[in-house]
Amino acid sequence: MGKSTNVPRRAVLSTLVGSAAAAGVVHAGRAQTPDALPCHLGPPMHDKGPRVWMDMDQVEIDAAYDQRFYAPLGDQIQKRVAAASEAVRARLGEPLRLSYGPSEIEKLDVYPARKAKAPIFVFIHGGSWLGGSARDNAYPAEMLINAGASLVVPDFIAINGAGGDLRVMAAQVRSAIAWTYRNAAAFGADASRLYIGGRSSGARWRSSPTGRRTTDYPPIWLRAAFARAVCMTSSRCASPSAAPS
Repeated sequence: MGKSTNVPRRAVLSTLVGSAAAAGVVHAGRAQTPDALPCHLGPPMHDKGPRVWMDMDQVEIDAAYDQRFYAPLGDQIQKRVAAASEAVRARLGEPLRLSYGPSEIEKLDVYPARKAKAPIFVFIHGGSWLGGSARDNAYPAEMLINAGASLVVPDFIAINGAGGDLRVMAAQVRSAIAWTYRNAAAFGADASRLYIGGRSSGARWRSSPTGRRTTDYPPIWLRAAFARAVCMTSSRCASPSAAPS
């Protein structure tokens, strides 16, 4: 026969009580955690309406233009980007806030490099053409300044403020870039080393001064200055008939 092990009664009770308490904590935690909500991607459920463009009705077109229907964490990500921008300003200090045009929105934030004759990166923010701001898109500044470059982030009118006319927005973006080229020396930068880029809908505006299919250009020297450009966006179809309601 094997040896019997005498376990003190107090140890047994302590183990049982501890296990029960742990189970109670787990149960309480589960009770306080809401059930996961179903994650529906795409347009809301609806009866199919008249076809407006391709095979989409107006509800589907509106949903296609609003990333929240396909990226439900989008608002959370934008808050994170804004918080990162605030943290960058806390480390670098406030940017230069300069006007590039006559209206109140036509201003830009300049985060100058620490050395003279530095290259410039003009960053066109995204926001579905509905929103976004230079202040909430300062997060690349620290990386670029540490690499020896200046960052310029312009504000520009939203599509609703422009009466739905994308040309007004495009003109302001071009003006901001042209102003940066002409005034680079004022904040110690080198206009001959100017780069532009954009994210999401801002990447669409990135192509505005470098495109080849429009006659609405800034001067030819401006187009030549921006041979170096990068954009980060999705590929979306665009059509005048597919405008959101």
